[in-house]
Amino acid sequence: MTSVETDDLGRVSDHEPPRKRSRRAQQIVPDIPERPLKMMTNGASNAEHSESKVGKGESVAEYIGPNRSINHEEFVRLLGQALSGLGYDSAAKVLEEESGIQVQSETVNNFRQHILEGDWKNVVDAIDALPLGDPQIQKAALFQIYEQKYLEALEQGDLPCALSTLRKQLRPLTANIKMRQHRLHQLSSYLMCDSAANLMSQANWSGAAHGSRFDLLLQLQNLLPPSVMLPERRLEVLVDQALQCQIRACRFHNTKDPHVSLLSDHVCTINEIPTITTQVLEDHTDEVWYLQFSHNGEYLASASKDNTAIIWKVNEDGTIDKWHTLIGHTDAPAFVSWCPDDTMILTCGNDNMINLWDVETGNRLKLFCKHSAPVTACAWMPDGTKFVSGSVDKYMYMWDIDGNELNHWSGNRINDLVITSDGRNLITVDQEKKIRIYNFEMEDATELTETSSVTSISISHDGRFLLANLSCQTIHLWDLGHRDLVSSCFQEDMRIAEMCKEYKFRSPSQKQGRFVIRSCFGGSSHSYIVSGSEDSRVYIWHLDGELLEVLPGHSGTVNSVSWNPTNPYMFASASDDNTIRVWGTHSTNATIQAAISASTSTDPTSSTPQEDADQDSIQEQPHASDQPLPPNGSVS
Repeated sequence: MTSVETDDLGRVSDHEPPRKRSRRAQQIVPDIPERPLKMMTNGASNAEHSESKVGKGESVAEYIGPNRSINHEEFVRLLGQALSGLGYDSAAKVLEEESGIQVQSETVNNFRQHILEGDWKNVVDAIDALPLGDPQIQKAALFQIYEQKYLEALEQGDLPCALSTLRKQLRPLTANIKMRQHRLHQLSSYLMCDSAANLMSQANWSGAAHGSRFDLLLQLQNLLPPSVMLPERRLEVLVDQALQCQIRACRFHNTKDPHVSLLSDHVCTINEIPTITTQVLEDHTDEVWYLQFSHNGEYLASASKDNTAIIWKVNEDGTIDKWHTLIGHTDAPAFVSWCPDDTMILTCGNDNMINLWDVETGNRLKLFCKHSAPVTACAWMPDGTKFVSGSVDKYMYMWDIDGNELNHWSGNRINDLVITSDGRNLITVDQEKKIRIYNFEMEDATELTETSSVTSISISHDGRFLLANLSCQTIHLWDLGHRDLVSSCFQEDMRIAEMCKEYKFRSPSQKQGRFVIRSCFGGSSHSYIVSGSEDSRVYIWHLDGELLEVLPGHSGTVNSVSWNPTNPYMFASASDDNTIRVWGTHSTNATIQAAISASTSTDPTSSTPQEDADQDSIQEQPHASDQPLPPNGSVS
């Protein structure tokens, strides 16, 4: 029996003479004189190639563009790659012939083709011909190639080939590298998969016929130097980066349309931001303390000092109508929380109770009554079957929707709490100037130290950023990904803070200190911060700190704001003046007012909500009442 050996790269050596590598014949476009092609190192600045010959003997400088910062040869290579990627292979060939610059070397072209065809023997041979330099890069590339070969063998049911690849090609490449050893253990477990579908599910792999080979190319490009192998769709990536840079630089970019023209620089106006009162909701008979849009943007819920909560329906034309009045609290509810699928909603407040309601019918489904003091906040777990409540009684409870207590924590009076969208972290604030982050999986907590007591918090949709409203008339923006304070908002004295990564973007006229004021993120890219105020106005900032608008309209403290998560042109504000104001843009306002006028046309003497809003807006805006906030909103 012939012995089988492997070298240190996991390749099989069977003492046979090496096979010749296949070479594809170079295709020549008819009627174009054949010229030698230059293959330059990406980004090279070789003196002998300071100029490139193109066209009819014209010379082009090595660097082109308005600032002479674009390498000509690299640019031509990217153009050729883009043309081929769009299916214009003949045009790409003409570009190569006329410029004398080859997009990719023949070795790289063969390497790519062998991968896409699953010709693993020639793929390995091509690796030897690539000028990689570092043998560790070669080993890392071979590991990914053999992994693809192994998975394809399992998919085809070729167990002997899979076992041979695992033992003789993959295993030798794992020596002294724990990450590859762990991956080898994972790959071995796939031998137990009883079908191709099960394999793809367990390995999170798309299969040989569904793009996995192209995915392998993308992975290899992260390893191979770009001078050797151009990253896929590189010109498209650069153009997209330029567009995203323009969007980020645009203070008023707030649109549902993801497409941006390439023909001019991108600029938006303030008209993209909701700054117009489109509707005033007046069904509450006392101060409105909290409101929140549902995740699907189809409902709005509000909680009031009148002991009721109201569910509002957001209509397709942008108008909002009352859907259900939730009656059951014996004292004022101060907080609402939508379950992840928006079929249920929690309300809690000063009667120490938590109520679970059915959104469709408005019926109460369950009453939770273990807290011994006002319940300040509650938040759902992502699966929609559990939630956490916090109270000034210094307890937090985790419940299921059937009313069973699953866990509890004690320690500090809870001012507010949120759960990150992935369900891993519970974030709480209390009177001790601390933001506490509890990790459910690790069962531990970390703390962020603040400068004052935190009265409320709001988390971004991706869970990375946290807004912390402080009793010292400041809002802080925390980057939870880095555990750093990245900005300090709305500081009256505008002094430079000494805290790490803190900067100011608060108008000196904005007030906060005696009441609980809630802020939130908003806009199409969640790049805006909107906040209420004790001076009866609503403030809108860009995330980078620029104050964009100060909106009058309310005649009492603005306690809470909520931006519609599916409609960037709508947010709502709740106030001590017993009203909820809905804000929109100039364009959406026209549609909404037409709908409202149509619904009230049977009563010609009645005024529209917009007319009432306009009348309120021209009145002098008084400051907040000097009367103290009830227990649910007082600042300790």
